[in-house]
Amino acid sequence: MRRFWQVLALSVPLLLSALCLPAAAQLFGGPQDQSGDSDTSGGFFGPIINLFSPKPLAEGPPAPDATPYTVTINVAGGDSDLTERIEAASNLERLSSRAPSGAAGLVRRALADRRDINAALYAAGYYGGIIRIRVAGVPPDAEDVFQRVEAARARGPVPVEVRVETGPLFHFGRVELLDAATKRPLAQAPSLARLRLEPGEPALATAIVRAESAVVDHWRNLAHPFARVAEKEVVADHKTQKVDVTFFVAPGPVATFGRFTVTGADFLTPGFIEDRIEIAPGTPYSPEVLDRLRRRLLEYEAIASVRISEAETLAPDGSLPITIEVSPRLPRYVGFSATYSSTEGSAANAYWGHRNLFGGGETLRLDAQVSWFGEKSEAVPDADPFGYKLAATFVKPGIYTAQDDLVANAAVLREVTNAYVREAVTLLAGIRHRYSDDLTLQVSLDLEQSRVEDTTGTHDYGIVGVPIEVTYDNTDSKLDPSRGWRATATVEPFAYLGDAGAGPTLFRGSVATYHAFDENKRFILAGRMAAGSIVGAGLYDVPPQRRFYVGGGGSLRGYDYQSASPRNEEGVVIGGRSFFEASLEARLRVTDTIGVVPFFDMGSAFASEWPDFDGMKYSAGIGLRYYTAIGPLRVDLAFPLNPGPEDGDFGVYVSLGQAF
Repeated sequence: MRRFWQVLALSVPLLLSALCLPAAAQLFGGPQDQSGDSDTSGGFFGPIINLFSPKPLAEGPPAPDATPYTVTINVAGGDSDLTERIEAASNLERLSSRAPSGAAGLVRRALADRRDINAALYAAGYYGGIIRIRVAGVPPDAEDVFQRVEAARARGPVPVEVRVETGPLFHFGRVELLDAATKRPLAQAPSLARLRLEPGEPALATAIVRAESAVVDHWRNLAHPFARVAEKEVVADHKTQKVDVTFFVAPGPVATFGRFTVTGADFLTPGFIEDRIEIAPGTPYSPEVLDRLRRRLLEYEAIASVRISEAETLAPDGSLPITIEVSPRLPRYVGFSATYSSTEGSAANAYWGHRNLFGGGETLRLDAQVSWFGEKSEAVPDADPFGYKLAATFVKPGIYTAQDDLVANAAVLREVTNAYVREAVTLLAGIRHRYSDDLTLQVSLDLEQSRVEDTTGTHDYGIVGVPIEVTYDNTDSKLDPSRGWRATATVEPFAYLGDAGAGPTLFRGSVATYHAFDENKRFILAGRMAAGSIVGAGLYDVPPQRRFYVGGGGSLRGYDYQSASPRNEEGVVIGGRSFFEASLEARLRVTDTIGVVPFFDMGSAFASEWPDFDGMKYSAGIGLRYYTAIGPLRVDLAFPLNPGPEDGDFGVYVSLGQAF
């Protein structure tokens, strides 16, 4: 247990009225609250939007002439969720710990609650509600309200009472999308199901707000860049408890892409941005195409921001001129990182980089890493647990065409594992071709000269391979995806593979998928599967560092590094010629910054050429996520489900980004 508390101690710091007001009045343009509340900017939909983007309450000094009060909120109707929404919308409730300035401040706060509680009712589909607010026993718009507040204040905190009668839940009735010019139904209109405005469904005002944006997006995606909702009618029938909605849409003209103008790119070689636009004149206008272009340009480290502006009018030929404005990032950077695993040891890395080495978007990064294995190597018990890696990574965009990049990585290293100790010089250099925003192909030359010590002794290995890798990735985030697929497939024939000589071929592939079950991405189901094989060579003919190993934070959590792999007669890990891994995670976001992730892993490496699934290992655990602007900080605690005599009781893993 002492080991557990030591791990925990390391992990925790890293996470650090008399007036009865019908609630429909503000929505339909009828008589407003007679209180004379002047804060009505944005109409009804402004408060609705504010419900979902509350401003943080900054702690500050007490208000001058502070007027303490107590507030009681009583809600008749609806459910507990609606009550919570009303309480969350109430300024009187949310700001109760911060006394307002004078009687006027308290009255303003009460008047604002009528509007904001109305908004909360509409947002939940309640349009016939009645809100009564009493401040010191009178409505906040009463003539003598200030005198009443001052008198009550002399006796202690001013009593404030809010009574809300929600009335019945309204449902959508007739929903139409009409041409703003002809008042006739529009062709190619989105379905009501897509807009989430189907008749019979609860008439949430928030759904109407979202539908308006969806209507505009729909026609913009049909090459109408100036589409807008010219007018909308929202009518609630209190007799039938139905809400009828009519959108009058002005689609505007169909357009194609016209001339692209680039500004701010003087820090790059001439034509760098223009060569990567890849949108031919005459291509039908699409905001999605522009968004993909923006994301593609931001992948270049030299570019800090990309702003794409559309012209306000079409050119005479019906095309839409586009302006792309880019800005540079600081060219040089330095940094430090550290990783910890209770099963794999720890490492610290310092690095320096340049984001625009020669002005053409070239990147160079130099890394200096030291590591400590933490335990004795099973294969080489007397080996020094200290490891190091000096590496240089260089990328040259547009080596042949704008879609072809030169990628190179060279390293000098010492690696300590349970299966071997390696000292090596490595080089991986190749050309990466981008077929689309999602699909790339890379062909490389893989060179290594190493000295490796394992249970069989010390051996010198020369390796020459030609890896061919295809990558497909249409996920929405590199560090924290919520939808899409990510897959890689690698085939590497070897011209020379240590004692195996020429002929062996490595096959390796992985696929991961992600699905968010809700619009706010608070519940994401993620799955991953990976497998590999080396054919054409015996197990001991393959250099130890090129065999497959399973176990640890990158493959099978809860098991020691490499431990779910074949062993020799002495029980020492020797690795295998094939492997299989699979993981399933339920990523549950509890708050905006905290998430909980139960997970299940399975996997093993095998001595056979192809996975035979004999001796599969399983684990399960729970993870904590702290979401930051650059990605989630991950802490996982995993337990082996069918451990062997050599396996530990648990594993703890700390890193940035999701497990996969």
